[in-house]
Amino acid sequence: MSPQARGHLAMLAFSALVAGSFALGSMAAPHIAPTALNAVRFVLAGVILAVVAGASGKVTRASLAAPWRYLVLSGLLVAYFVLMFEGLKTGAPVSMSAVFTLTPLMAAGFGWLLVRQHMTPRMALALAIGGAGALWVIFRADLQALMRLEIGQGEMIYFWGCVAHAIYAPMVRKLNRGEPALVFTLWTNLAGAVLLLIWGWKPLLATDWAALPTVVWVTIVYTAVAATAATFVLLQFAALRLPSAKVMAYTYLTPSWVILWQIVLGKGVPPALILGGVVLTVVALVLLLKEE
Repeated sequence: MSPQARGHLAMLAFSALVAGSFALGSMAAPHIAPTALNAVRFVLAGVILAVVAGASGKVTRASLAAPWRYLVLSGLLVAYFVLMFEGLKTGAPVSMSAVFTLTPLMAAGFGWLLVRQHMTPRMALALAIGGAGALWVIFRADLQALMRLEIGQGEMIYFWGCVAHAIYAPMVRKLNRGEPALVFTLWTNLAGAVLLLIWGWKPLLATDWAALPTVVWVTIVYTAVAATAATFVLLQFAALRLPSAKVMAYTYLTPSWVILWQIVLGKGVPPALILGGVVLTVVALVLLLKEE
């Protein structure tokens, strides 16, 4: 399997795992502060990554050169995750995941600014189709709401998190100095844990951990193992093998995965008109993944 093919496979798994964060996160968000939840998940993910990376024998002193790189990357990820859970307090999982599909368009722009990755006409067409599909879902297939720019508060909060996420993909390529994805992920995650412990110490102390419902603990474990440790590795692995726009193209699958998660969790199916926007995002993915 070619390096590019492995990158595509990594992002397919990434999109499925990320979708679970929306479905579970919407159930947990009302019960815990976003900084507290994410601080615990980053610490737990850091422990897992430290064990795995330590066992691999790939962690070297050289990988800690210019540690500011990990602070920059972790700052972007912390902003993304905190704003995501803040948005999930009021935003619906499917529409929130549609906001996430705007990330490839932003990633393409940042990819050009930061590492001069160029966009082909077909990529531009795909991003336009995907963006249209995302807007269709975000505004719940209501053209009048679209014209009036009636976007929900949760979706607006999350949008700024997605801006941070879009910057992250090209920054990985710009700041990586040959470190393996697992090691690079470890230091990025540990830096994120430190930032969150500093930022969220008050909510951490104020949270009645014993009284939290089971769904919060399930969400913390899932997001730490599947949606933090695993996706960090998958995203950084793919970002070193694919252009930023193609890496983020897989976010177009997220609404489809979220719908499946919602069905499995007994939350029902969204209206048929909204599904039309989801179809457009899948079309955009196919166009983006076709080789030039």
